[in-house]
Amino acid sequence: MDSLDRKILSALQEDGRISVTELASRVGLSLSACHRRVRELEQSGVIEHYRAVVSPAAVGLTFEAIVFVTISRTDPDTVGAFEEAVVAIPNVVQAERLFGDPDYMLRVLTPDLAAYQELFDGALGSLPGIQRVSSTLVMKRLGSSPSVPLP
Repeated sequence: MDSLDRKILSALQEDGRISVTELASRVGLSLSACHRRVRELEQSGVIEHYRAVVSPAAVGLTFEAIVFVTISRTDPDTVGAFEEAVVAIPNVVQAERLFGDPDYMLRVLTPDLAAYQELFDGALGSLPGIQRVSSTLVMKRLGSSPSVPLP
């Protein structure tokens, strides 16, 4: 990967809907060379996919919690069952397995506190293998850039 690839990636992270013509102009390449590089970045897996970033508040998801989960055992069956169940919960928009304690951090979005309580008492509380669950409420999001820093 060279500096032109990094320029292409930076521009696409800012605006994934930019036309190849505009992208080529921004990075100083011909249209065909830029298109070829973008396709190579896609095919090699550097660009995983494209998507729209939706405002949670605009679709009524104004309540956000960070949930910390410790599981009872870390054997492959317990971990697999837990992870499979977590990804099946639509309100869990991000899940990270951590080193140390707790084992997982989940980002959860719901319309309000009552909906979160229902989710906590139901789907989250019945996840396979859980030993302990604690949560904290997000007061304010300071930034939500999904961009990857490029050296």
